Order: sequence, then structure tokens, then C-alpha cells
Amino acid sequence: MRIMIAGAGQVGHHLCEKLSVEGQEVVLIDRDEKKLRRLERDLNILPVLGSAASARVLEEAGIKNTELFIAVTDSDEVNLIACILSKQYNQVASRIARVRNEDFYVSGEAHTEKTLDIDLLISPDIAMADEIMTLSQLSDAFAVADFAGGQVELLGYEVYKGNPMVGITLQKMQTMQRQSNFLIVAISRGGNTIIPRGDDKIEPGDKIYLVARKKDIAEVEAHFHFTSKAPKMVFIIGGGTIGYMVAKRMEKQKISVSLVEEDPKRCEFLTEQLENAVVLNCDGLDAHELLEEGIDQADLVISVTESDTTNILSSLLSKHHGARKCITKINRPDFIPLLGKLGIDVALSPRLVAANMILRFVRGGGKIVSVATLLGSDAEVMEIQVSESAKFQDIPLKSLKFPRHAVLGAISRKGKVIIPSGDTRLKEGDNLVVFFAKDAISSVEAFFG
Repeated sequence: MRIMIAGAGQVGHHLCEKLSVEGQEVVLIDRDEKKLRRLERDLNILPVLGSAASARVLEEAGIKNTELFIAVTDSDEVNLIACILSKQYNQVASRIARVRNEDFYVSGEAHTEKTLDIDLLISPDIAMADEIMTLSQLSDAFAVADFAGGQVELLGYEVYKGNPMVGITLQKMQTMQRQSNFLIVAISRGGNTIIPRGDDKIEPGDKIYLVARKKDIAEVEAHFHFTSKAPKMVFIIGGGTIGYMVAKRMEKQKISVSLVEEDPKRCEFLTEQLENAVVLNCDGLDAHELLEEGIDQADLVISVTESDTTNILSSLLSKHHGARKCITKINRPDFIPLLGKLGIDVALSPRLVAANMILRFVRGGGKIVSVATLLGSDAEVMEIQVSESAKFQDIPLKSLKFPRHAVLGAISRKGKVIIPSGDTRLKEGDNLVVFFAKDAISSVEAFFG
């Protein structure tokens, strides 16, 4: 497929990296020649210098032969104009635009998409708020992703020293339970992602990714001695769009929310709009003030100011004083792998969250149902449907030459979820949740045809 991307920022870079590795024909438009040359050197893309809001530039880039157009520049206006210009070309089957301005979402995303004739409108702030709300429900998990229509959860946990599961092989773990209700699909250790086998053992400090039925999560957590629970007391540092949206949603869930904002005028707006949340006009790094308000008792601290420095330091400060968990917004995604070593539980990049939403849409046709890229990891999860022509139907999994560095985590069959074993056989129409390291994507796609 020929894909044209407007914008060589972090979202555009991430999309180019993922899509070019998969063998897609990627064209990248940007006004910054240095960025284009750097990405051309590192990735297999065709760079085009110029503005995506120019019909001439789009013509030069080959818009007539493009099937998917993605506009993710730093300008809402350029993104929208570029998408409108692309409507002149029948070959362009889908259009995606990133738009930050809140006014576009007042009537709801679906209404705005229909009015503008855009297939997917992405708001990084709304995407971040959605991600934060999902992660806030399981206090011990640092990663959560839904599959099979919400019936299957991919969960990430850190295993600390003293956990009874340390030193036990994965094969023995499976025999310790009455029924197979989870599968460890990956282990992140020392910055490397391991696709484990039965004789692998969990070590202290490992971050494990496991797949389980949603209804079995409590039982699986008990098996691993995790104790997740929804938060009762939350502090939000930063009263911008993300902080406001999260506070509004948490109010509806009857969660006690304290929202910290330094700008007095913004505090007035927040006080008017929020019903039960306590709005605090103070600095997110003022330890004395925050301790007086009880941040040391918080179940969750969410740092979402516009400053990476403030977000990192306020998260570390709250953890130091006793807050149970922190979720930290970070604009520079290349810093994410470093933050876990500092003690930050979950680091989220609005740009990567938005890019991953776009990737799910791009890959959502045909056999590939959905995809999740795990932040801070070099691995992905893909939900794939077994086609009628699949040659591996009705063959036990243990007899298949499944791609190396990939593992089948769960099967959704006619509304039921199966955690597979070696004797499980695949059938037409099954939805498979497959976890794989990034260097295995081509072999996974080749295996599934």
C-alpha cells in the first residue's frame, strides 16, 4: 500500500518507522529539509520537501497513486487543508488528521469526522485521557491493552524481589493452577524483550506481559501476588486539557480528586467546570503545600503539565513521600525507557499514544483486526483473524512451526476466549492475539499469509 504522511515530527517519525519496516511504500512530506534527510538515511521512505497544504506539493509527491493519507504536522490548519485537498483524488481511500484544538471535538468526534469527511480524527489529549483512565483501574499494572472486543486483556507487571514466582519456570507456573487462565507472552529484562519458552524463569526486576481473560484478572493477580485496585484518592498535577478531562471522568466514578494548577485564571475555569474535585492553586513541585493536602496518601498521582521536567520531578516527589503509583506525561518518547529506572511507574507520550491509534486504524482492515504497540518496549501485539485458506487449521499448535520471537497469547472463538496450550487447534474465523518482537513482524505476517 502507498501511504503519504504529512509531518516529520515525532508522530510522523514513529509512523514511518513502523510502516516502512512492514514493507509499505511510505512518502513523507515536510518543510524541514534536515529532518527529511535524517529520516531518509535511517528509514526506507521517499522524502518530499514542501507544505502538505499545497496542491502542487501533493501532486509532486504522487497523491494520485496514494491509498492512505495521514496529516500529522504541528498545525491543525495544515492537517485539515491537506486532507480536504486529498479529497480530489479518488485513489485516496482513507484520510487521517491529527487536530489539537478542543473546539473540533465539542460536537463529538464522529460528528466532526463526518462533517469534514475525514475517516479518523486524532486528538492527542483525548487519546492520553483515555489511556490514563484505562491504566488507573489496575494499580499494579503498568500496561493495559484490550483485545477480542474487550474480553482479553494484555497486562504488564513488574516482579519485585521476594515475589513467590521468582525463580519458577513458566512451565511449572502453568501446572500450579487448576485451569489455564493466563499466558506469559513476554519478559522485559535489562532493556531487552524476551519471548519466553517453558523453561524460562522469572527474575527479580523483570517486567512481564501476560494475557488473560478479563473475567480472570483478579484470580491471575492473586496467583502472582499482585493486588490491583481502583484508586480512591487521586492527585492530578497540571490543569490543562488532559488534567481537566481526567478529573471530569474521575468525578463521575466517585473518585476523590485534587487538581493542582499554577495559573490562577485556569484555576477559576476549573473550579467553575468541576463539581467535586478540589482545585489547588499552587506549584506542582511545592512539597510542603502538597503534603498538607495529603499527596503522601494518594493512591495515584498523574503528572500532565506541559513541562517534562515538572512531570518527572513531581512524580518522583510524590513517590518519595508515599504515593502508591504515578502516571507521568513525557513529550520526549526517547526518555521513556530511562524513567522506569528512576522509579516512575508509567510514562506516556501523547505523540506515541496518537501514533499507535493511527497504526491500529491503518492495520485494522482484512485479517489484522487491531494492533497495540507497548510503550517503552520493542514489541507489539496483533489481533489476526484466521482465514478460510489458512494452511494451519486443525493442526495442534505444538506441531506448527510458529515464527521465532512470537507467541500466541489467546484465541477468541465465537464469543469465547481460549488460553491456548500445545494441543489447541486453530479454526477458521478464530481471532488470534499474537505477541512478537519488532524484528519478527515480517515472519508473523508471512506465516499468516
